[in-house]
Amino acid sequence: MANSAWSEKILALLRRMNNFYLPGSGRAACYRFEVDGAQVGWIPPDVASLLTRYPEVFSPPQGGAVSLCHGLDSYGKRSEAVDAVLQTLRQDSSLTCLRGWRDEKYSVMPKFSDPPLMWMERAATCLFGVKRYGVHINGYTVSDSGEVSMWLARRSPHKQTYPGLLDNVAAGGLAAGVGVKHTLVKECQEEACIPAAIAEKAHPVTTVSYTYEDEEGVFAESQFVFDLELPLEFKPKVGDGEVQDFYLLPIDKVKQLLSSDDFKPNSAMVVLDFLIRHSFIEPDTEPCYQEFVAGLHQTLE
Repeated sequence: MANSAWSEKILALLRRMNNFYLPGSGRAACYRFEVDGAQVGWIPPDVASLLTRYPEVFSPPQGGAVSLCHGLDSYGKRSEAVDAVLQTLRQDSSLTCLRGWRDEKYSVMPKFSDPPLMWMERAATCLFGVKRYGVHINGYTVSDSGEVSMWLARRSPHKQTYPGLLDNVAAGGLAAGVGVKHTLVKECQEEACIPAAIAEKAHPVTTVSYTYEDEEGVFAESQFVFDLELPLEFKPKVGDGEVQDFYLLPIDKVKQLLSSDDFKPNSAMVVLDFLIRHSFIEPDTEPCYQEFVAGLHQTLE
């Protein structure tokens, strides 16, 4: 593929993953989701309309915002009240995201460093546009001659999201109350059978952040990215069934695959970031270098 065509496909990926910020997006019509006076997300208008059925939990939209009722003044009260509404809304067939209910709790807070104000079922977070966090691991090898290759996973065809697509060697969402490093080690062990003694050598290198909207809602996400140089003799193995296979590919092949439809979109962004940081993409030869960097590191609002 000609370099310009590859660059255009990458730019299209980044535009899609940041479409909430683009002119003509649904952002102007969304309501701010506020908890205890702080904005924690964006609620699309169709969801805000549904929430008016539950005045004991959600105050009517006012000043462009939807808030929780004042009586819900603690972490536990907020979490339980919202979860009860979501359990009821699971019966609404129009909310397709709730068909993928996971029984996984995600923390809700204005910024990652802030104390959580409540928890929310993972599958419902896009209805409120709350920030979601995860961990992605770039597993790679360096040969004796210095050539870099990367381990990629092929997602199980039975996964709820992006079945059968290429992915990082291991990745997972940050559940409420669970730390970044703990999640890293857990996902490495569960998905790729990478022992803790190896996984703990991973280096935190950056975050990749973006916000997109689709027919299900608003996805404001930030991924904590780690680089993990794996021993040449080590081979990841399928663990918990979330992956069907692993491939060790030369970095040029990995770069080529990024522009295909065969990659999970946010994982493609994580690999793109790796290629930039390790100088496989350079500003003298990539005219879209600055656009790539900007598209990988949006501020979550």
